[in-house]
Amino acid sequence: MTTALTEHAGVRTPLIGGPMYPCSNPELVAAVSDAGGLGVVQPVTLTYVFGHDYREGLRLIRTMTDAPIGMNALIEGSSETYRKRMEAWIDIALEEGVRFFITSLGKPDWVVERVSRVGGVVYHDVTERKWAEKARDSGVHGLIAVNSRAGGHAGPQDARALLDDVGHLGLPVVCAGGVSTPAGFVEMLNAGYQGVQMGTRFIATEECRASEPYKRAIVRSDEDDIVLTERLTGVPVAVINTPYVQRLGLRAGPIARRMLRGRKTKHLMRSLYTLRSAWTLKRTALDDAGSTEYWQAGKSVADIHEVVPAGDVVRGCAEAWAGEP
Repeated sequence: MTTALTEHAGVRTPLIGGPMYPCSNPELVAAVSDAGGLGVVQPVTLTYVFGHDYREGLRLIRTMTDAPIGMNALIEGSSETYRKRMEAWIDIALEEGVRFFITSLGKPDWVVERVSRVGGVVYHDVTERKWAEKARDSGVHGLIAVNSRAGGHAGPQDARALLDDVGHLGLPVVCAGGVSTPAGFVEMLNAGYQGVQMGTRFIATEECRASEPYKRAIVRSDEDDIVLTERLTGVPVAVINTPYVQRLGLRAGPIARRMLRGRKTKHLMRSLYTLRSAWTLKRTALDDAGSTEYWQAGKSVADIHEVVPAGDVVRGCAEAWAGEP
């Protein structure tokens, strides 16, 4: 049983362990891939959060699995320095044998050109048709359709509406958001998706180095506990509605909103938000004291009731899929 995703990624099960800042530690990436899915490296997490030299971090993952892994490239940078850093990370990944890339934000044409030279594949994150069409025109090989139940920057549409919106562009589409169980995984494949990307489910795993308070919060939360806050990045981000979030509020301040609307000031404001949110999320996600409860998660928390090995998540989905008539 294969899909376009299993063929593009060279994996047994069409399941992606979504790249997460700051939760995609090397052990988690390796565990997802080793079980037959596709673990995806998030470069800033690998280097800034966990302190690895990028190349050595990739090689560390290779000591834990020889199965394919992917790389996430956030390509909308506000400076030439950031672009050059991302180019270097992509080149290193290619040199180390990575052939599957997920691009987020920006125009992915230059990534496609770089990766395609060596037979690599690029899937691009999209939330609606206009972005999917731009990605198609940039030459991407597939789409990651981020729906309204996703953690982080969720899209505006539910999974089925989004597939209807982007599923007729001649590209394979992967569902991202709202799935954390084998039954949900099979349902999305039967709906027409070529694979599923899970993020929140993999935070509540033994290999993830997120804090125990963070994992407990995921396990005890329901979908009504997920809210959208503008306080992290200036645009809505899905987080668990903790007392800390309630005290802080969900709306960006009036000055920030004004700057984010301005043509000349929005990039500056986004850069400031990025720096602040990077520090905040790193500190809170890994803090076992749970002193600041700022935790990203999607509505799939409703079906997560325990912390399990990452491999069990992948194998459970594979078994459910294989059991389909």
